[in-house]
Amino acid sequence: MPSPLPGMDPFVERADLWPTFRRHLVAGLYQMLLPGLVDRYRARVGLRRYTSSFILFTTVEKQDYEEEYIEIRSRTDGKLITLLDVTSPAVRTTTAGRAAYLDIRKATVAEKAGYVELDLVTQGKPTLDFDRSGLPTHDHTITVTRGHSSDRYEIYTAGVRKRLPKFKLPLAADDRDTVVDLQLAVSRAYEQGNFDRLIDYAAPLPPDVRLTTEDRDWVLAQVASTTQR
Repeated sequence: MPSPLPGMDPFVERADLWPTFRRHLVAGLYQMLLPGLVDRYRARVGLRRYTSSFILFTTVEKQDYEEEYIEIRSRTDGKLITLLDVTSPAVRTTTAGRAAYLDIRKATVAEKAGYVELDLVTQGKPTLDFDRSGLPTHDHTITVTRGHSSDRYEIYTAGVRKRLPKFKLPLAADDRDTVVDLQLAVSRAYEQGNFDRLIDYAAPLPPDVRLTTEDRDWVLAQVASTTQR
């Protein structure tokens, strides 16, 4: 069954659900990209590992994380062309997660490769520091950085009430961009992970989800109207 929401489903931000959803999303994006890469490029899935510490009552607890990302490399010389990464609640809320994430971004920029960030969670702080005052009201961003202009961002925005956009993923400078249907990838990840069975839509939204009061009420109303049919 599809999600009862038209775009990104904030219920998957639940701590026990997000890692699985993210793995399905990265795997789905990888499969979507492959047909357009076979002649000139090769894609591989990299893995970021880090450990975050937090205080629970009087003890220090540690949580290990493993997060996949996608590298697109030249088939002839192995040069990194573009890296596609997906943020997570841990990246946006923990020091270790943010550092591990930004280290990969810095290394990508240093190689003069393109970088695509899919920021689809609402909790915590965005990883990229740029002026957002001129952007439409949004809950999620897709940010594209091209290798030849790493200080400029192509920004796609999305709100919780609408479908996620398609975006252009850059390849080599002398090649055309490839267009990625993000909503299709997210919908497939949701359905392949059977999240309609894992999510209790009668329960409240995860407490750390950050939406306006109006959007939160809209989400709950949309869920109620859809799940009661």
